[in-house]
Amino acid sequence: MTPLSDPTVWSMIRAERAALAGDLAGLRPDRWATPSLCDGLTVRDVLAHLTAGASLNAFTWLAGVVRCRFDFDKQVAMRLAQQLGPGPADTLGRFRRTVSSTTKPPLPAVAMLGETVVHGEDIRRPLGIRRACPVETVTAVAEYYRRTDLVVVAKGRIGGLKLVADDGPFSTGDGPLVSGRTIDLVMAMTGRTACCNELDGDGVGILRSRSGMR
Repeated sequence: MTPLSDPTVWSMIRAERAALAGDLAGLRPDRWATPSLCDGLTVRDVLAHLTAGASLNAFTWLAGVVRCRFDFDKQVAMRLAQQLGPGPADTLGRFRRTVSSTTKPPLPAVAMLGETVVHGEDIRRPLGIRRACPVETVTAVAEYYRRTDLVVVAKGRIGGLKLVADDGPFSTGDGPLVSGRTIDLVMAMTGRTACCNELDGDGVGILRSRSGMR
């Protein structure tokens, strides 16, 4: 797949952010405390994390890393707390204001797309919300993750396996087969164990066993 231009990727990011904001607009107050697919984080926490990522440029990201003595997990927690606000409505409002933002840490734009798509599913799935993400978007994310372990282990997690999407053109690797929707492959590639239940093939058990890799 030919790498997408940054303007195309940012257009995809805006679409995914807007869709997530729309999906959460009518969420009952008590549902914001629902555990997400990210261990230890509620759906509200994950939304605040997305807002933080869209609010940090290279300078503010580095300043936070230094402040947290290069403890990246501590910095993530600090930035998340800054974006929660006093209540769920404020958390959602802050996220809405980032929909068109092109601010980012020192990462490629496609990494921001991956964060938006994956964390969007981290939020939606426990809430029972379904989104038919455009296949072009999830394919771009899958192509990125198959080549890198930046931010999250993905390339290392799928080593020695053959992944094939049954709803799009994505295919990579050699070895025991893992097949399914592109979005489910992406979620499994990034360590979401529950999403392995949506996949088929002899390699699913191997991929599931690697979910703890970081």
